[in-house]
Amino acid sequence: MAGGLGRENKLINVHFYKPTGFTSQSPLLIVIPGAGRNSDDYRNAWLEVACRKGILVAALGYPEETYNFAAYQMGGVVKDLMLNNPKFVRTGPNARILRLRDEDIQMRPEPDSNNWIFFDFDRVFDLLVKITGSKRSGYDIFGHSAGGQVLHRLALFHPDSKADRIVAANAGFYTLPSLPEPPPSGMMGTGIDKEQLANILSAPLTILLGEEDNSDAAGGTLLHTPVIDKQGPNRLARGRNFFRTGSNLAKAEKLKFGWKLQTVPRTGHDFVAMTNAAARLLYP
Repeated sequence: MAGGLGRENKLINVHFYKPTGFTSQSPLLIVIPGAGRNSDDYRNAWLEVACRKGILVAALGYPEETYNFAAYQMGGVVKDLMLNNPKFVRTGPNARILRLRDEDIQMRPEPDSNNWIFFDFDRVFDLLVKITGSKRSGYDIFGHSAGGQVLHRLALFHPDSKADRIVAANAGFYTLPSLPEPPPSGMMGTGIDKEQLANILSAPLTILLGEEDNSDAAGGTLLHTPVIDKQGPNRLARGRNFFRTGSNLAKAEKLKFGWKLQTVPRTGHDFVAMTNAAARLLYP
């Protein structure tokens, strides 16, 4: 399908599965892959649950050649991204870290929401409703690793989406709901203001964390900079810090807090295991 307004030529691959048991009342699930953008694999990880529960699954593939880190992991809320003097270190068979000085990260906030990808998800949902005759008014959405980065930012930057439940799993680092702090770790300059905090902090967001995703060797690529490392040394700690930051802000501002935090025992940076955990959470 076409990309969003002004980027229609940047196509999105939609790998979907409609089980025979699907009805007009069946759930619709959108899945956001990790940095490999392997939407077919992420769709396939949901097939057993989709068949058993009658769920339509649509996994979105954003090609890396047209959606770079700023456009994908960061959701498009920054632009003109440059990473100078990157240092990659292999830390395990399927794991590495990227070390940078904060001053070597160059980017500018993107306040034009037309350049954010978060509105794509409602468009995909509306298209699925149209072609399947679904009577659902909202969808569930799950993302792992880079997809977890995308989805916690969905809750921050587009909390009024049609998503009924947002599950962000094993994100590498987080944008915090901090208006005075610039990206990538804050929201300054993106057009988000204090009036929107109530919707952001009440968003139906679940942070899902593998309890063994707690080291540089756990898998994937983990970013380390002095500022990002203030969130914690690993994905488990950073996810807990993000949740705690939101909870503390809601208390300070006397706002309703709708986020949830759940950890998965004996699980690291494994998208299949985290998919199974999300399935148990969403469709018990």
